[in-house]
Amino acid sequence: MADTAPIPPRTDPLPTGSRRGVTVALPVRDGGPMLARTLEALGRQTVGHELLVCDSGSRDDSVGQARSRGARVVEIEPGDFNHGATRNLLMDRASGAHVAFLTQDAEPADERWLERLLAGFQLGQDIALVYGPYLPRPDASPAVRWELERWFSTLSPDGRPRVDRLKDTERPSASSAGIPAMALLGARGFFSDANACVARAAWERVPFREVAYAEDRVIALDMLRGGYAKAYIPDAPVWHSHDYSTLEHLRRSFDEWRGLREVYGWREPASARHLTRQLRGALGQPRNELAESGSSRRAAAYTGVTRHQLVRLTGALLGSRADRLPAWVRRRLSLEGRSSFSPLELDARGSSPAIEGPAQ
Repeated sequence: MADTAPIPPRTDPLPTGSRRGVTVALPVRDGGPMLARTLEALGRQTVGHELLVCDSGSRDDSVGQARSRGARVVEIEPGDFNHGATRNLLMDRASGAHVAFLTQDAEPADERWLERLLAGFQLGQDIALVYGPYLPRPDASPAVRWELERWFSTLSPDGRPRVDRLKDTERPSASSAGIPAMALLGARGFFSDANACVARAAWERVPFREVAYAEDRVIALDMLRGGYAKAYIPDAPVWHSHDYSTLEHLRRSFDEWRGLREVYGWREPASARHLTRQLRGALGQPRNELAESGSSRRAAAYTGVTRHQLVRLTGALLGSRADRLPAWVRRRLSLEGRSSFSPLELDARGSSPAIEGPAQ
């Protein structure tokens, strides 16, 4: 559960060393028009910031777009890109004491996005990670819109900031591995670096792991186990949604659930009861919204949501069983073309950073 106790204003911030201000960092490859919109939105922010881009072999004008907006650009080879390592590179090259991360297709929804993310660090002295929600783009399908709205509403049903931290008894110690990773699957351990900000002082002690996928879930788990807290800020959204084709959606879901299997050891249940429960949950919001709509509109919406959910669950079932699949099958099923399966075994004693607590 979220920590709902009153939190005093931060009076003793994490040390910043020689770094000052804030950097906005983006990993980029062939960003196209979406990158242009993201850069334009960053130009309207109320908080001045350094703009830093790591481009991994764009064949379009992404590098030129970034530099025309005043960005400092780091260029790497496509084969050198790694979700965790590339974000560590951006953190290392950034000049800010705080580094806000976006993806090239995550567009700040208004000019106060960065201001509101940074305000999240005032919720507690131990806040290391702050993140915000995704808004479905205006042209998103109803199924995608309802899925995003449903998930992010569960993080803060009352629309207020949420802070998550572990109790001392849940953290690793000399005699205990601490709370199992599986117990942090879901809202308590969720974090997305497609819309986030990281405190440099915390990152210097708990960097991103150099993993191929789900690096944001892993750093959240490591930060929580290391004695830090994370904050969710509902009023710091970005426009970020994808209407994939059926095959792309299947492959994206495969990647996501393979990541959950690698990080948490989660295996999606294959029972008819679980499938039915998931479909009923997904249909809840459209059922309420369309209660007074015509039968044809309701039927079309239910059909779209059901198809979307079935494809998602198929990808989930396959991805969470990726360890049983041959490498060539994993590559074919992966939207990223990744053939590996690399479980992190985060519950082994000593697998998380050995930190006594946040630096004071």
